[in-house]
Amino acid sequence: MHGWHEWQRDEHTISTDPRRLDVPLIHGFLTDSYWAAGVPLEVVERSLEHSIAFGLYHRSEQVGFARVVTDRATFAYLADVFVLEQHRGQGLGDWLVATVGEHPELQGLRRWMLATADAHPLYARHGFASLREPGRFMERRDASYGS
Repeated sequence: MHGWHEWQRDEHTISTDPRRLDVPLIHGFLTDSYWAAGVPLEVVERSLEHSIAFGLYHRSEQVGFARVVTDRATFAYLADVFVLEQHRGQGLGDWLVATVGEHPELQGLRRWMLATADAHPLYARHGFASLREPGRFMERRDASYGS
């Protein structure tokens, strides 16, 4: 069992304690997102069980989220990053991505990856870049998830 971590900034907290996660809020956001449109609740729950989940909170209310799929040794995939619209513009997305990268169990990894259609500048500020050799990477998609 891995320990939980918390980071504090003014009235905001980032926590990896899974008991604090507002699963209906996370599912509601993801099911309306471009990258996980229509995702079933059961899939979201299973993804949370097998990831390091980072909840972003204003006081006790969840206002953002990110999760990392990782072996904790060589590789991490950053996924499902969001800050609710009414809480944007305060640097919370930057803080969330930076905090994910500071997690003690995610240090010294050989490679981090993510996919984004519209947040390249955010991730570039935290060391992410386009693939140097995209021809080396492949993907396998389940047709039931659409494009």
